[in-house]
Amino acid sequence: MLAIPLEKLAYIIVKAREYDAEVPPVDEESGSNPSDDADRDVLQESPENVTYQELADAIDGLSELERIELLALTWLGRGDYSKEEWRDALREARQVHDEKETDYLIGTPLLADYIEEGLSQLGYSIEDYEIGRL
Repeated sequence: MLAIPLEKLAYIIVKAREYDAEVPPVDEESGSNPSDDADRDVLQESPENVTYQELADAIDGLSELERIELLALTWLGRGDYSKEEWRDALREARQVHDEKETDYLIGTPLLADYIEEGLSQLGYSIEDYEIGRL
């Protein structure tokens, strides 16, 4: 059984997907009008990146054990470990767990997919936690 609640994982997955969808900023001097481009600039990276902060806060708000599990789930979903090696993944995550892991996790491309795949391999699903319920 996981220590990290599925609802927290669902929130992190949603925020990680939002963060992955962001694109580098376009030329500010282009003369583009937000109403003409359907407000697509909301997906642009910016210094005041709210999505990044929400994702970082969600990860930083986890207990130490929950953060270790999140790291191990990421590795499991990425294929670094198999379901049978779950305890090994947890042991490794415990050893490398430090203050830099939030940046490491956020910097992991496809983080949401990896977490979701790791959950699936362990027999969990976040299907019951739809975006509207978060």
